[in-house]
Parts: sequence; C-alpha cells; structure tokens
Amino acid sequence: MNKPLNVPFPRSYWVAPDTFLAGFYPGDRNRRDMEQKLSALLECGIRCIVNLMEEDETDHDGNPFVSYETLVQGIADQFGFKVACERIPIRDLGIPSRETMVKILDGIDGAIAADRPVYVHCWGGRGRTGTVVGCWLVRHGIANGTTALNHIQELRRFETSDHSPSPETTQQRQMVLTWKRGD
Repeated sequence: MNKPLNVPFPRSYWVAPDTFLAGFYPGDRNRRDMEQKLSALLECGIRCIVNLMEEDETDHDGNPFVSYETLVQGIADQFGFKVACERIPIRDLGIPSRETMVKILDGIDGAIAADRPVYVHCWGGRGRTGTVVGCWLVRHGIANGTTALNHIQELRRFETSDHSPSPETTQQRQMVLTWKRGD
C-alpha cells in the first residue's frame, strides 16, 4: 500500500481497514475542534470507542482531559445511530495486567464481530494504544514478536506529526513481544 487509508484525523491509523482504528485522545478543550474530531470518527464508521486513559489523567501542565462521551453520544443521535464508549484504564506509560489486556482484546473482537467498528485510544496514541494494537495483531496471527512491533510502525508510516516508536516504553514493547497467538 503506497497511500494512506482514509482516517478521520491526524494521529490515527487503521489496524484493520474499516473495522479497527487506533490513535490519540479525540477530545479537545475547544468544543468545535472536539465536535469535528468526533463527527469525523463517526463518519468513517466508528461505532465503539475504547478509552485506555485513566479517569483522573492530566496533561503535562496538570490540566484534566475534557470528557467527550456525552458529546459523541449526542452527535451519534443526530446521525441516527448509537455509539458505545468504554473506558478500560491503563496507567500512562504502563501496561495492563494480562487479564485486563484479554478483556480489552475481547471487547475489540466483540465489537468487530457485531459489525461495530472500533476506535482504541490513549492520550498520545502510541504507548498504551500501541501495546493493545500489538497484542491484537499477535492474538490474530497477523504478526508475532518483533514482526508485530514492525507492523505497528508500518501502519503508522503516514503519520507526519509523530515518528516516535509505538509502543512507547520497553515494558510495553516487552508485553507485545511475549504475547501469544490466541491469547
């Protein structure tokens, strides 16, 4: 593939075209910008959002993140459909327990099986999100170990604003490297 698939906004990428999108926090302090991002998510088919951020998470300046759940539900209502929002928090720069990762992956697979395309995000869309993406790729035999890490970089290759590695930390990369197919 030599050109990017249609994504709703920068810092997002399709893990599985039209079914599994990953990226960064889709909220914003500016309501108009947040509405545009959320509308774009829904317009590209997303019907389930998995938020990996902690409820009391703050940015580098200590500002809390603006909740987007009520707004995205309202936009979906205007479009005439429902969107599911689920928060499964993972500490920033951390990894979930094995049981929590299985719950996240089962949720993604359940949404896809129900024909509800899913968007998974954390704050920056690299660390926690990349860990989930890597484990999902391994679970489904799309990649394994190092190939999963390389595959994530390939999926993100059209991202012009952030060339940092994903997953972000050694611990996160190690989780992907040790994840097993079918887990």
